[in-house]
Amino acid sequence: MAGGHSLLLENARQVVLVCSRGERFLARDALRSLAVLEGASLVVGKDGFIKAIGPADVIRRQFSGETFEEIIDCSGKCILPGLVDAHTHPVWAGERVHEFAMKLAGATYMEIHQAGGGIHLTVERTRQASEEELFRSFQQRLQCMMRAGTTLVECKSGYGLDLETELKMLRVIERARRELDIGISATYCGAHSVPKGKTATEAADDIINNHLPKLKELGRNGEIHVDNIDVFCEEGVFDLDSTRRILQRGKDIGLQINFHGDELHPMKAAELGAELGAQAISHLEEVSDEGIVAMATARCSAVLLPTTAYMLRLKQPRARKMLDEGVIVALGSDFNPNAYCFSMPMVMHLACVNMRMSMPEALAAATINAAYALGKSHTHGSLEVGKQGDLIIINSSRWEHLISQFGGHHELIEYVIAKGKVIYKTR
Repeated sequence: MAGGHSLLLENARQVVLVCSRGERFLARDALRSLAVLEGASLVVGKDGFIKAIGPADVIRRQFSGETFEEIIDCSGKCILPGLVDAHTHPVWAGERVHEFAMKLAGATYMEIHQAGGGIHLTVERTRQASEEELFRSFQQRLQCMMRAGTTLVECKSGYGLDLETELKMLRVIERARRELDIGISATYCGAHSVPKGKTATEAADDIINNHLPKLKELGRNGEIHVDNIDVFCEEGVFDLDSTRRILQRGKDIGLQINFHGDELHPMKAAELGAELGAQAISHLEEVSDEGIVAMATARCSAVLLPTTAYMLRLKQPRARKMLDEGVIVALGSDFNPNAYCFSMPMVMHLACVNMRMSMPEALAAATINAAYALGKSHTHGSLEVGKQGDLIIINSSRWEHLISQFGGHHELIEYVIAKGKVIYKTR
């Protein structure tokens, strides 16, 4: 399979590289304008990695006489990196549409949670569901994400809370990772909520003494591959001390720290993450100024979730302050029963309008910086020779239309390609 070339994308109006010098992330002044080629072509090899990018006439001469499995004429169109969704909860059963009505009537997230709704309701339904049922619904959700341009997605467990159901969810994620074309970064999120009948300390002890040793064993056997560990660090859920204990033990068994922090109350989660060497912290609506500086210094990325702040009517994360301080800002959809959005183009649009990010900042946050948040920016997140051939082709002469057209991505995205293979096309 390794020799030859499988795909030629020819004569694009724009090829948005995002990075051109092997950067692992973009911050500060590097975000002012992204690397873009005009009138360019791109070649992906049979191994699924990018072999060449350059002016269309140069590529044509370089590869004259060579055969390709597929040639796509991109005249008048734009090629962008596949989008990276750095935060999702996509494996669950049941639905919570009635809670949307409650929120519209004024109920807060924690009021719904404390009344037995929220995460607890989804936990009940997910515990009851079979592995096959969970896989089928998960597969459909991934298809929706992929049609909106996502080629790499972070997927959390966390609607089991007991070891049996958490492992069931992780097996579903593992099956998708092996069988489907979309790239997956798997996150153990057993500390998503405190199970009924347990204190936060008891729940943390159970995770440390039972869940994590089992994950280590299954990882060693090659049964389940987990990349990240997550905790919901929040008042009334896991306090700073329990969060520290769980994250440190996860790090000790080789998991990247990537957790929920400073969402509803200021918890000093950002400071904790920076101290522990976290790869990423999500939410951060209530982050302190000191936490922002600490994250910038530690190169800990901030995964901001515009849909959540919008749907829960929370105050917006201070994206501009983070960007100005040099934090590596990434974006995620936070897809879950409580914030139902598959679309990273819509997430980027909301980031620009509600969080005052520029379009280059938003695209970098949904590509190279989101890949960095998952520890995968050496292979994903930009169009550079040697990187994986994950990309999208949009029917537009300028890439910015993908962000500016709110809800218009279905009309714009013509091809989604993963590892050089067309996994979706509109016609």
